[in-house]
Formats: sequence, structure tokens, C-alpha cells
Amino acid sequence: MVFEAIQELIADKMEMDAEEITMDSTFKDLGIDSLDMVEMVMELEDKLDKEIELADKIETVGELVKYIEEKC
Repeated sequence: MVFEAIQELIADKMEMDAEEITMDSTFKDLGIDSLDMVEMVMELEDKLDKEIELADKIETVGELVKYIEEKC
């Protein structure tokens, strides 16, 4: 569920097919900068009804999924 929510948000924001986004996709390769990341996390908080505080540097979709599942 977390992966699908992230995948959907990225696909909508970056105007790409969700199938192009995998757990190994890096945010840099997807064209997501730090401002995009902040906006995406805020949207995820609303969508997942969880508070997400990123203290660690997250570089891939899989790392973000793992972080949210473990810390939130």
C-alpha cells in the first residue's frame, strides 16, 4: 500500500507511467529534487494519515517505503 501510494504520487507529479517507478528508482533519476520531495511527503502524510519526519537521507523509492513502514 505504501509503495503504491508513492508510485501514484510520483507518476502524477512527474507526468509518467506508474509502471516506470520501481522500488529501485532513485528520486534523482525520476527528476525529483528536494522541494519536490518535501511536497510529496506532505501529500503522503495526508494520503496515509501518518506523520512522516525524514531525518535520514532517502535516495530511492524503496528506502522511502521502508522508512515509512518502519518509523511511522
